[in-house]
Order: sequence, then structure tokens, then C-alpha cells
Amino acid sequence: MDHSKIRQLVSAYYDGQLSEEDSAFVERHLKECASCKRYLHTLGNISNYLKIWEDEDLSPDFEQNINQTLFGNGKNKGGDMKRKFSLSTIATCCICIIFIIGIITIQRYINYRKIAMPVVGVTQSQGLLSYNKNQYNSEPKQLDVAVSIVKKTEEMITRAQPELMAKRQNLAKLSVPAASVRRLAMAELKDKEVAQSLHPRLLEARASITPVGGGMPMLIEEREIAAPIDKRYNPNFNTEEYDRIYENEFLTVKENPLSTFSIDVDTASYSNIRRFLNNNRMPPKDAVRIEEMINYFSYDYPNPKGDKPFSITVKAAKCPWNKKHDLLLIGLHGKRLDPEHLPPSNLVFLIDVSGSMDMPNKLPLLKTAFRMLVNQLSDNERVAIVVYAGAAGKVLDSTPGSDKQKILDAIDNLRAGGSTAGGAGIKLAYEIAQENFIKDGNNRVILATDGDFNVGASSDAELIRLIEENRNKGIFLTVLGFGTGNYKDAKMEKLADKGNGNYYYIDTLKEAKKVLVHELGSTLFTIAKDVKIQIEFNPAKVKAYRLIGYENRILAKEDFNDDTKDAGELGAGHTVTALYELVPADSEESFRQVDDLIYQKQEIKQSDDLLTVKLRYKLPDGKESKLIKKSIKASEVTEAPKGDFLFASSVAEFGLLLRDSKFKGNATYDDVLKNAKASKGKDRYGYRQEFIELVEKAQMLDFSSSDGKIQFK
Repeated sequence: MDHSKIRQLVSAYYDGQLSEEDSAFVERHLKECASCKRYLHTLGNISNYLKIWEDEDLSPDFEQNINQTLFGNGKNKGGDMKRKFSLSTIATCCICIIFIIGIITIQRYINYRKIAMPVVGVTQSQGLLSYNKNQYNSEPKQLDVAVSIVKKTEEMITRAQPELMAKRQNLAKLSVPAASVRRLAMAELKDKEVAQSLHPRLLEARASITPVGGGMPMLIEEREIAAPIDKRYNPNFNTEEYDRIYENEFLTVKENPLSTFSIDVDTASYSNIRRFLNNNRMPPKDAVRIEEMINYFSYDYPNPKGDKPFSITVKAAKCPWNKKHDLLLIGLHGKRLDPEHLPPSNLVFLIDVSGSMDMPNKLPLLKTAFRMLVNQLSDNERVAIVVYAGAAGKVLDSTPGSDKQKILDAIDNLRAGGSTAGGAGIKLAYEIAQENFIKDGNNRVILATDGDFNVGASSDAELIRLIEENRNKGIFLTVLGFGTGNYKDAKMEKLADKGNGNYYYIDTLKEAKKVLVHELGSTLFTIAKDVKIQIEFNPAKVKAYRLIGYENRILAKEDFNDDTKDAGELGAGHTVTALYELVPADSEESFRQVDDLIYQKQEIKQSDDLLTVKLRYKLPDGKESKLIKKSIKASEVTEAPKGDFLFASSVAEFGLLLRDSKFKGNATYDDVLKNAKASKGKDRYGYRQEFIELVEKAQMLDFSSSDGKIQFK
């Protein structure tokens, strides 16, 4: 019997290429011939082995693995199977193997060429690490493994961050090649076996570098690598927009006895700062809004009593970063709503599906976040979905929350592409919200975008007029920000401010859960609007004061009693905190002053009061404001803040350091960490522990800070 011809038929039979008659012949032969039956089994092993080559790295013992697959464990090299293999069959297999290796090598070379970057080098002054194309091409296996480990073990990196970051910064200063850094990444992480269990697609990720002060590289998804080289992949290209912040100055009580501002419940700045630090970069100074950092956290203020929508807490203590000054805390705590008595909701999801959203940290994260929100909806809530790209369109009519699957299916079907007709999308969303308007209900548009509007009505002035008009009709706006690179923070904050809503930045699934699950009531349900605070300081006790943060929420003193002036909103269960740094009246410090008035003289009334806090607010459907007053005595100033007061002050001190503020006094990262750890409290969801870890990371990245520098021994 000619086994070479029979085995050609067996190969064709394995591939399903024989007729029924020939297949029947082969099957009869296989029952009688053990040798050909083993040959068929070997073909299956070879096929399975070849399938995994495209996702595995070729190992040094490649040839040995092939021999083991073809001939077993190698103990019977002279056995029957090897003898019966024809030379033509073995030659055919070898040719196939060489061909596949060639294809894989060429493909990998092309992939690495796509992500190759110009040589920037390692500069000791900035502590930057930059990879070049030679390093990419020379060590593909090491790079694959290192990147895979880093991507899969993000939490492990965070725990090991202090020592790991210090070593990497030392390497950067010593101009050690990037290859050594990659080997360090593998050596430092204990669970090296993680790489073996990763999904094959993770091995396609490649590392790109941004100026991170010697930190770990940022990761770019494979589909981004495969895309044509454009501005998104240039680490020096950035069109993110932040309004310039001019910090509040110290004002003397003699010339400025009143301080007036609108509350702010936004938290976007904190999560945006976290995004920068987690990418091992210091945030831009103008991305740091200290009031949003403080208000990211909840505080244990007393619950409101009676029919008042919120309680007021006023405390004062010595300022942690300037012991010659005092620190004043004003805290509000909104009333929690009974879930069974929540007003009906008319929600419109306005989702940006333009081309700029086609990135892993944008539309995919957005869709997951909205799924979380949909799963929290009750039968008393309705949802419509509007999308916009090159044009705006409705993809889901107003649907009751009980029909969750219909809403989820509409979200799952969203795809990104096209330009960004944001203005048209907002206009359509408000029209649909008006069509389904619920009197005495919660009517709200929830905008999710990176803020990059470039088609149609997209100027700030046009959008703000549109939003203000609908705000006055009872339709509020919540803004959820996503993404990096072209993120428009300044525009999105303005839109939420003018829409009687709040503004969040979603950088992780954990943040999505915080905003849309844990704090859903405060996110969606407003219990008080146009909330303004005015403080009158007693010049006999206070020489000067400075409001920390709230720079874009300052109001004229006349605006406090003007009910036509818009101000901030307070959500159900929300806490709002404001801090003032106070200079005692007996201080020898001097501040900018004006000449004494010729026609007026100021008379100081003797009082033990340090100051009086006045607060105005309207109910969600109200037109006239209500007034609340509360005073604090100078004798109530304590030696040191404790508990929530201490934690809020540590967040503010951290913000001063991130801004490199001229008012930071003696602030240090070490003091921030000490105070934050001492006041962490119960920390149910781990937000305060995460803050502590971010401070530690910033301390290592901030080379402008004396306590952030790496010490060499």
C-alpha cells in the first residue's frame, strides 16, 4: 500500500475537501490502519499548535516544541511513527512552518514600525524617559511581556508605586536605557505569571511615552496603533482647554467687609487631576480648582431639621499651612430624599458619538457608565436618547425605566464616527425634553462628551443662551466629561453652570459608579437652586481674609439679594464645603490698601462675633429666595482642625501645592499626608485612601517641591 498517496487523502479529509465517496474510503482505511490514524491525530496537533503562534512569542526552544508535537516526547526517536513519516510530508510541514514564521516576523516588524518614535533621549534636567524605534524593534518579547504585566496589574503598581517610582526616577537621572526600565518593570512586579494568563489581545498593546517625570509609560490600544499616525499619538500635542485661574487675593475687612459667592457642587477637577497623576504627570495649574477637589468628598455634617433643605456648619481653627492665620469652614448638607417619594423624571441622554469619541477611554467607557445608570432607573423615570456626530438624531423615544433592555440595546448599538455637531445635538435634546416635560418632576438633559464641538452652534455664547432659556423653563443640564488630549474642560464647566446642573469627569469605571450609582440622588435631583453665600467679617476680630477656590463663582455683593442672579444648585444628600484663610486683627502683616475716605468714616461695632454667614436659596420650583443666618464667636476658634475639618484642609493644602500657589505658606506633601491619614475616618468606598495614594504619587512627580525630590545615597 502506498502510504504517501493515502496520507494525501487523509490530509484532504482533515481539511474537509473530499467527496462523500472518498471520505467513506478514508474512514474505512483509518479503522484498519493504526499508522494513518496516528497521522490524522498528528495533523490535528500541528493545526492547533499553528493557531496559537499568531498570539504567542516565539520561544528559543521553538524547534524542540515542534519536534515534540510531531513525534511525541522524543523518547522513541527510532520508533515506528518517525520511521513511517515520509520525507515529502516532513518537508511540506517544514515549508509551512517557515512560511508562517516569515509572515509573523513581517507583521511584527510592521507593527513596531508604526509605533516607532523619534529619538528624544533621556534628559537629566527633566527626568524624562523616551523610547526610540531601535529599542522597540530590538526587544519585542520583553516589551510585550512588560506592557502586558503593567496593563493587567495596575493595582499592584499602585501599591508598589513609591519604591518603584523612586527607582525609575533614579534610572532616568542616570541615563539608563529604556530597555533596562522595561526589565525593571518585569523584575519589580511579583506576579510575573500573570502575563501567561492574559487574553492574547493584551499582548498586542504597545507602550508610548509622554513626559512623565521618569514614570511608567502610558498605554495605547492596538486599534490606535494600527491607525494612521496623526496628532492624537504625538505626546507633545494637546488641545485640552482650561480657563486661566487668577487666585483670590487677601482682602482687608476694612475696605471689603463682605464676601459673596455661589456654591459649587462640581467635582470634575478632582477626577481630572487623578487622571493626570495616574498617568504619572503633574496636572496643569489651571486644571486645579480647589473647591471641586474639596467637594469631591462627603463630610459628616448634621442632617437638616424641619422643612429646611440643608443644614449649615460653621467652624474655625488654626490654619495648618500658616500657624499665624486661622481657617474657616462653612459646610452645607442637603436633605436626603426618600426613594419611594422621588419626583418622576424625564431624562434625555445626549451622547457624543463623533470621531473624537472613538477611543477606549471615551465612548466604550461612556456606554458602560450609562448602563450603570440605566440599571438604577425606576418605573417612575423615562429616558430618551439623542446622539450627535456630523448631525444630530434621536435613537430612542422616551422609554419608561421598566423597559431597561430596550434602553440598554440602544446604548449598545452606539458607534463613533464623523465631526461634532454638538450645538445641534443640545438643541434637539432640549426639544425632546420639552415634548416629554413632567410638571413638578425632574426634567434633565445628561450630556456626555469630550466637549470638542466644531460644527453648527458651537460657540460658548450660543450654547449658553440656549441652555439658560431651557433652564428658565425647568429643564436642567448635567454634564459628564470623558477622554484626554482634546478635552474641553472650560466649555463643559460653563455649560453645566448655566444649566442649573453639575459637572463630573469620568476617568474610570469606579468614578462612573460613584457618580451614577452611589451619588445618583445628588446627581439627578435638585433640592435647592440659586444657593448664594455672603459673609460679613468683623473688623475688630479679622484683619483680612481669602476665599480658597471658587474663583469663577465670585458674585458682587449686590447680587446676594438679587433673585434674578443665577447661582449654584444643591443635590439631594450633597455636601458643600468652603474654606477661608483668615488673618487675625492683631496681625502685623500689611496688605494692599486704599486711601482713607474723605466724606465717610467707618465705625467699628464692638462684638465678640468673628463673622456672620448669610445664605440665600430657592426651592427647585421657587422664584423667591429664602434667607438663613448663622454667626460664630471669636472664642470658638480651636487650636487645630479635627475630623472632617482636618481632611478638608488637607485637600485644600494639596491643591495649593499642585497649583504652586503663592499662598501655600509652609504647605508640604508630608503634612498633607499626615493630616489626611489622621482624618481618613471610616472611608466606606475608599475615596480618602485613594486621595492619600494620589498625594504620594504627586510628591514623587513634583520636582519643584523640596519634599518631592529623590534623595541619592
